[in-house]
Amino acid sequence: METTETRTEVQPIDCSHYINGTYVTSNNGKNFENVNPATEEVLGVVAEGGKEDVDQAVRVARKALKGEWGNMPLRQRSAIIRKVGDLILERKDELAALESLDTGKPIWLSKKVDIDRAAYNFHFFADYMTSIGTESYQQDDIAIHYAVRRPVGVVGLINPWNLPLLLMTWKLAPALAAGNTVVMKPSEVTPMTATVLAQICSDAGVPDGVVNMVHGFGETGAAITSHDDVDAIAFTGETVTGSTIMKAAAPTLKKLSFELGGKNPNIIFADADLDDVIETTLKSSFINQGEVCLCGSRIYVERPIYDEFLEKFAERAKELKVGDPFDPETKVGALVSEEHYRKVLSYLDIAKEEGGNFLIGGKVAEGLDKGFFVEPTIITGLENDSRCVSEEIFGPVVTVTPFDTEEEVMHQVNDTHYGLSSSLWTSNIKRATRLSAQIEAGMVWVNTWFLRDLRTPFGGMKHSGIGREGGAHSFDFYSELTNVTVKL
Repeated sequence: METTETRTEVQPIDCSHYINGTYVTSNNGKNFENVNPATEEVLGVVAEGGKEDVDQAVRVARKALKGEWGNMPLRQRSAIIRKVGDLILERKDELAALESLDTGKPIWLSKKVDIDRAAYNFHFFADYMTSIGTESYQQDDIAIHYAVRRPVGVVGLINPWNLPLLLMTWKLAPALAAGNTVVMKPSEVTPMTATVLAQICSDAGVPDGVVNMVHGFGETGAAITSHDDVDAIAFTGETVTGSTIMKAAAPTLKKLSFELGGKNPNIIFADADLDDVIETTLKSSFINQGEVCLCGSRIYVERPIYDEFLEKFAERAKELKVGDPFDPETKVGALVSEEHYRKVLSYLDIAKEEGGNFLIGGKVAEGLDKGFFVEPTIITGLENDSRCVSEEIFGPVVTVTPFDTEEEVMHQVNDTHYGLSSSLWTSNIKRATRLSAQIEAGMVWVNTWFLRDLRTPFGGMKHSGIGREGGAHSFDFYSELTNVTVKL
């Protein structure tokens, strides 16, 4: 978590909808305020969309689907998608500053992770789209069968606030690569980078009407998910909202791709490299204020190294500076909103009621008069069925529990409704292979965390999601296959 960044000055922006290549106000004339979570100051106003705005955006997207974009040669579309990534990098400082103003995350993190990855999402799919193929079969001398890939149609992209630009581009890039048109809805608490992204797409050559965006709250999302002319919904967010979207999408049988909540285990055996474990666990626990769906918030440590792990982990966590996102020394910024801040604090109260022991943290960060700051918190002494162990807190809060046997820890690890990711630390490759197959999660990292190859399947099981993203898996969602049979 080394940083050398300096403060970047940028003016926050007001956020309008983006429909048919133009920024527009809401039909209802409504706006709402966008608040800086680190200072509690108003950054600007955001258009509050409703059903009429969504109807307009979907209508435009449907028309664009049959126009220039739908008939564009593959390599020309690929070049435009690559250009979007190039323009993101050209505006890296601006986008990073807007992201940190909106989310409260450290500026060095926005630059190093969020913006670079957002650009790479476009660069990756610009290349990948030119090489992906489909099936073909020769049935003796009777017939040839082959599959034709076509866009699924108009896609609703609904995104969360923790990694706003990264996760929006993770959906937008493959959706465009497959030839779709989109209606985006960014989180109401982090609207600024999505607003800039819409214009970047036009600047790169994406035709008007292909990329549209409507800001707003639940009413806006509901209008998208229930719309008769929206063919698919890609959503990242919490599990309850995913269930609500399923109900809204059911009457029109939309395709759905969900990456939902996580309460991810970090399993540490005594034969692991403890120094490597400590450094990586600091990141997997507290980076982005713990507001990452992949964070390892349930830590299980084999008993022979439990005390040593706790001592070293707590010592290093105490060194993490909490504060101003634009201070290059800050490692933990502000939580994204007052509402979420209150939620995290409520879980700290629950942990106290459940008899948890606070090794460090457990309170509002000291010396900060404004903003939504919570200290990195390590809790021990909680049972596996306690709310702070079983429910997603989504903040800089982790629980640590000792274990004695593989059977014991595997039961604890899988005793959850979630199944997004996990980390497993051991120098025994046979154990790593054996246990990785037993962990009920969409992703298992062995002796690492957050290491991604965009060709691989990404997603969760159980209450953590539906479907997979990445490489061919993204194209399977954002396209439809038509089988053609030619009789010989």
